[in-house]
Amino acid sequence: MKTEREPIDFYFDFLSMYGYFASLRIEELAARHGRTVRWHSMLLGVSVMKTMGLKPLLETPLKGDYVIHDSERYTRRHGLQLHRKVTDPMMDPRAAARGFYWLRRNRPGQESSFARIAFDQYWRQAFDLSASQTVAQIGPALGVDELIFLEGIESETARNDLREAVAASLARGVFGAPFFIVDGEPFWGSDRLDMLDQWLASGGW
Repeated sequence: MKTEREPIDFYFDFLSMYGYFASLRIEELAARHGRTVRWHSMLLGVSVMKTMGLKPLLETPLKGDYVIHDSERYTRRHGLQLHRKVTDPMMDPRAAARGFYWLRRNRPGQESSFARIAFDQYWRQAFDLSASQTVAQIGPALGVDELIFLEGIESETARNDLREAVAASLARGVFGAPFFIVDGEPFWGSDRLDMLDQWLASGGW
């Protein structure tokens, strides 16, 4: 009897450009190895700044300049056309994250589709998704009434689900985005996707 293999846990923050990069590749990578992907929205502000006591990447001397150069190099390498720059003001990601978890609870299976649309709107199209009303406009594309989705995004249940999800990610050692865990093995960063691919192909080392 064939044993179903565990999915790849993919942790991301909507305001992370590197999370967006990973979102474009992780499903295809997983499928090559007979895996599915379990998406998890997290908050870098909680993990990096509050828990780890670190500054955001762009505010870190030397590293900030590298990130700007590296993100531009990555978009050229992969032929991406983005209207948002990594240096543009960042949105508040909480409304989108709450929308993600409302869908997980009420429309299970649609949260990853929502995440892909939200990522595309934020990074490729440069929409500001800080407001719940703007995030709720994604609802009809998923067959969800916009007003119902808005109520869900603003609900205390969605807020609690997000808080619990962020706490759970920290408990698993997730400290950045993107972050992947497969069969208990952690991989941090979109530049680890190739290593993750090799790990799955070889069975680990």
